[in-house]
Amino acid sequence: MFYKKSVEERIADRMAKRRPLEEGKTFEHGPAKFVFISLIAAVVVMHVVGVAIVMAFT
Repeated sequence: MFYKKSVEERIADRMAKRRPLEEGKTFEHGPAKFVFISLIAAVVVMHVVGVAIVMAFT
């Protein structure tokens, strides 16, 4: 009477409606791109601060 599609069927339907990925596009998900860029920036800042501290005490 009240048929509801399974999670797998709903995901498959949603994936079928999406447009194909563009060539050369690495991140299709905005938050994933934000997290990736933030982590890279944090690592760079930590390295610069670390080098500055080492240079200050030598």
